[in-house]
Order: sequence, then C-alpha cells, then structure tokens
Amino acid sequence: MSVKIRLQRHGKKGKPFYWIVAADARSKRDGRFLEKLGTYNPNVNPAQIDLDLDGSVKWLQNGAQPTETAKRLLSYKGAMLKNHLIGGVRKGALTEEQAEEKFTAWLEEKASKVAAKEGDLSKAEAKAKADALKAEKAVNDARIAAAQPAPVVVADAEDTPGGEEVAAKADSEE
Repeated sequence: MSVKIRLQRHGKKGKPFYWIVAADARSKRDGRFLEKLGTYNPNVNPAQIDLDLDGSVKWLQNGAQPTETAKRLLSYKGAMLKNHLIGGVRKGALTEEQAEEKFTAWLEEKASKVAAKEGDLSKAEAKAKADALKAEKAVNDARIAAAQPAPVVVADAEDTPGGEEVAAKADSEE
C-alpha cells in the first residue's frame, strides 16, 4: 500500500479549509485517511498552518510521498528539513545534538521572518485605513462646501464705477 501525505478539502464554497492527512494513494480526495497530521487555512494572511511535526516526520520516514502542495506546507513548517537531518544522523554525518541545533536555529530564523511579515502587513493595513480616512474627510469637506450657499457680497457704492455720484446723491438726501 503506497501512502500519500495530501490535503483533504473542508469548509464551504469560496472558503476552503484543508486537513493535512496521510492516506492510501487509492482513496478518494476527501475519503478515508490513515491519520490526520494537521490543518491548513489559506483564508487568512499569512496562511495558518497547524502541523504535527513528529507525526509528519514519522510518515516521511516510513516512505509516505507528499503531494506538491503538501510538500510545500511540510517544508514551510520544517518537517522536510527535520526528515533530512534525521537521515544525516542515521548515516553518521551529524550527531543528534548537531541536528537538533540546526533545526532550532532554522525555526528561530523562520519565526523572525513570519513576525516581520505580520508586522509589515499590520503597518500596511494601518496605512490603508489612515489613507481611507483622509480621503473620506476630503470628500466630506467638499460636500459641506458645496452645500453651503455662497456668501452675498454687497459692493460699496464708492467701489463701483459711477458710484461716487450715487453716494453723493445719497449723502445730499440725508
């Protein structure tokens, strides 16, 4: 029996949610599976991936073949690296301490990259909100200015041409 590590679709139309499972290669996409290894939610940014790392590595060690997408997810979470390091330990190229040290260093670097991306996304979201607020204020100010009637300016008689004569007549009548 050949085993595949693949995604099993759940969720509703337009809002996919996946289980990462180890299943017989002959079973249907959403059919029977041998073990649930984790979940993948692509609807949030950054995508949320929960993975049983040890279970995934165990299946990889036993010969399970991941699909392309599952391989990317396993690689993103470090299961493929851990499998590679365990293979190096088994061959004698590394000690277990060295392999664990490399893996933890990789995890810390990955965590810092993810945190930086989340920070950038939150900054971009805050900037977009501020820009939208500024644009809305400009539109509202334009509406207020258009709704107010224009002030009526009464010109002084002295400022208009020929107004001196009218002002002189008005003064003489008083």
